[in-house]
Amino acid sequence: MKYFSTRSTARPAVSFSDVLLAGLAPDGGLYVPDGYPELSKHALRDMSELAYADLAYACLLPYVGDDFCKEALKQIVEATYCQEVFPDQAVTPVESLYGSLYLQDLSQGPSLAFKDLALQFLGRSMDYLLGKADQCLTILGASSGDTVSAAEQALRSKSRIKVVMLTPKTGMSSFQRAQAGSILDENIFNVSIGGPFDLCQDLVKALNRDAAFKKEMFLGAVNSINWGRIVAQLVYYFKGYFSVVKTVGDPCDVVVPSGNFGNILAGYIAKRMGLPLRRLIVATNENTVLDRFFKEGVYQKTDVQVTSSPSMDISKASNLERFFFDLAGRDAGILAGWMEAFEGSDHVDLGDSLRDKARDYGFYSGTSTHCERQRVIKAIYERCGRIIDPHTAAAIKVAQDYREDDVPMICMETAKPCKFEDAVEEALGFLPDRPAGFEGIEDAEQRFYDVEASEDALKTFIKKIIV
Repeated sequence: MKYFSTRSTARPAVSFSDVLLAGLAPDGGLYVPDGYPELSKHALRDMSELAYADLAYACLLPYVGDDFCKEALKQIVEATYCQEVFPDQAVTPVESLYGSLYLQDLSQGPSLAFKDLALQFLGRSMDYLLGKADQCLTILGASSGDTVSAAEQALRSKSRIKVVMLTPKTGMSSFQRAQAGSILDENIFNVSIGGPFDLCQDLVKALNRDAAFKKEMFLGAVNSINWGRIVAQLVYYFKGYFSVVKTVGDPCDVVVPSGNFGNILAGYIAKRMGLPLRRLIVATNENTVLDRFFKEGVYQKTDVQVTSSPSMDISKASNLERFFFDLAGRDAGILAGWMEAFEGSDHVDLGDSLRDKARDYGFYSGTSTHCERQRVIKAIYERCGRIIDPHTAAAIKVAQDYREDDVPMICMETAKPCKFEDAVEEALGFLPDRPAGFEGIEDAEQRFYDVEASEDALKTFIKKIIV
């Protein structure tokens, strides 16, 4: 398997290890594989009986090429998806809520969010590749909440990696901020930026586009622009599907709260590989950039609204470019034109035909308001005895809008409710319990660095810490 940039008409091929360590392509595009391996129904039946680590090995093997010997990949997935990291033996356990509606818990990992499932794999893979090549790396990332602590948990104390994570000064919950700030390992640098998440993300992309600086500082990425994040997320779509269907080959719907489009993109790729997912339903909050595209064919940046589901407070969905690339028939010239138009005017209209093509791929979407999410949190607790966070509530609200038959519908639970206590307390009248080890985390020592929201200031900061 080889990879190339979505924006490169010349298509210089690179390896899986190059993609993992580079993050963003030099031309500003995102790396994509040269194709999606297709799985037969017989292969799917064989995979349906596998434990999570073995399933991860089967899903990832076609994508890694010669960069990992099979034994190394096996060791990495076994070390990642073990009970010391993900306490539940199922890793992503699925439970029935009611009727054909199911909940898949993706938040069993050390940061209590779904991003652990990919970042724990990515951290171990990067460490393996850097050791093999005797190299060092500077990770530059941005987060509106969960990615920062998940990335830092995965990369802390790794001697070959320094981690610089940008977060907005406002918008994160106090729990999320404390999670990140209290990771005090010497290779971890939390940077506070005055502005929304989109500004943090823009700064990361700008520094990655500076080829000379990127080479000098050995910049890499752990945001979902890194293909390693996407490919690792394939696994739980397979696991969830196998957990709810009666017979391999039966249809299944998935509903995913999504802001940057990386989570649901993995579901799309799993579908392209042959997993019988019928509908890929994107759930958003008051920031409706994805909903508008899937309903109108218009991709338009708007001002970010700060909401009670902050991980979706995004007005530019980076991973949408990878899906646009397929919509463009994998024509980098067409894709580059679309992205140039969007970056110049914050708007691109792909028209009804491409909106309909997205529907042919199985995409649907829906939105939620704060009040609707609060009602769902309360209703699920009263009906099922289950406390959910506001992002999961967004998924369940949209799932209820689309439920129409007995086809199993899996809602992705992307974070533990304790990460968003204010919203949960408002809905239920009490605080959710915290897992052991997270009591009083806000009182722990925290470390953040204030840096001006400019490319020059961020470059200066990174140069100071790379010694």
